[in-house]
Amino acid sequence: MTTTGDRTRTAAPVTAPRQLGATRPVSLLSARVTFRLHRRTAEVCLLAVVLSAVVLVISLCVGAYPVALPEVARALFQGTGDRLAVHFVNQERLPQALLAVLVGAALGISGAVFQSITRNPLASPDVVGFNSGAATGTIAVIVSLGGGAGAAAMAMGAIGGGLATALVVFLLASRGGLHGVRLVLIGLGVTAMLGSVNSYLLTRSSLNTAQSAHAWLVGSLNGRGWNSVQLIALALVVLLPATMLLGRQLRMLELGDELAYALGVRVARARLALTVLGIGLCAVAVASAGPIPFIALAAPQIAVMLTRSPGVSVLAAGAVGAALLSLAHLVSSQFFTALAWVGQRVSWLRLVDDTQRNNLLPVGVTTAVLGGAYLAWVLFKRRGAGRA
Repeated sequence: MTTTGDRTRTAAPVTAPRQLGATRPVSLLSARVTFRLHRRTAEVCLLAVVLSAVVLVISLCVGAYPVALPEVARALFQGTGDRLAVHFVNQERLPQALLAVLVGAALGISGAVFQSITRNPLASPDVVGFNSGAATGTIAVIVSLGGGAGAAAMAMGAIGGGLATALVVFLLASRGGLHGVRLVLIGLGVTAMLGSVNSYLLTRSSLNTAQSAHAWLVGSLNGRGWNSVQLIALALVVLLPATMLLGRQLRMLELGDELAYALGVRVARARLALTVLGIGLCAVAVASAGPIPFIALAAPQIAVMLTRSPGVSVLAAGAVGAALLSLAHLVSSQFFTALAWVGQRVSWLRLVDDTQRNNLLPVGVTTAVLGGAYLAWVLFKRRGAGRA
């Protein structure tokens, strides 16, 4: 307040200018924990969830035995109608569609955790070797049990292999401080070595076991049932809330170890806890569907672009990962059908005949192609900006 003669003038309060593109945070309150979620992040999460739900419904309708939407609703909610429709919807398509959502969410969240810890967008579990380690642990279980391994045994093997690989990678990369580039390079080397170990394990197994293990290594949702869904759903119930509780410390770690320590974060303890949670998420995803590439790498970065936030949102990365894998699963299931349809209309594009139209493409092949296209686009974009 300033005084000039007989007049008293009150100065207007100084307010910080609103940043361009800033969004109002939405608070999600509970008894002891408060989560602050920006409005744009909430909108992106809602859009991804709606997209996943729409793709799930479409996946229930299409296939070798098409089922109309009313029949799908009757089979789901009443369990009545045509017996084949009830079987295909409830026992084959619904478990695989739900598994695509859950595995995609687990991979997206795991990728967000590791990219935030290392402050490197390339440090996803499938790049730095954690998925390969989980795959090696699972293959060791499959080979040792002769192909009769259950979902729980495969999950334990995946978690053990992922943790052992992470320990080796972090020990080799932490000399002189943990740097993202060094972690990626060491992870690539460990991934190459684990590929040789996987090949050796397959040569030491029977033909049937090697065939089943090799098909699982590609990454596929085909033939998966309710046991796999129950396994990853239970894991997410345990791991997702713990990851969300550590979300604030994860955002602090993105600022650097020194600044995070100054803000009260116990850096070593937080990094260890988040590493274990991230490995647990990618391990149960690998145990449920095999080492599916691309999702953990791209989902966090796509979420960052959509939310326009400076850091990776764990919740948005999980929602985007679920939508990406659901779309990839739908594309994979209809790939040969689409090729046969095109071949019927364009003779020189006849790549498959009608006997092959109901074949199912493993979703890992689709995500690998998408991942290669995504990386090429990122490199081209960086080159265009003069940063390559």
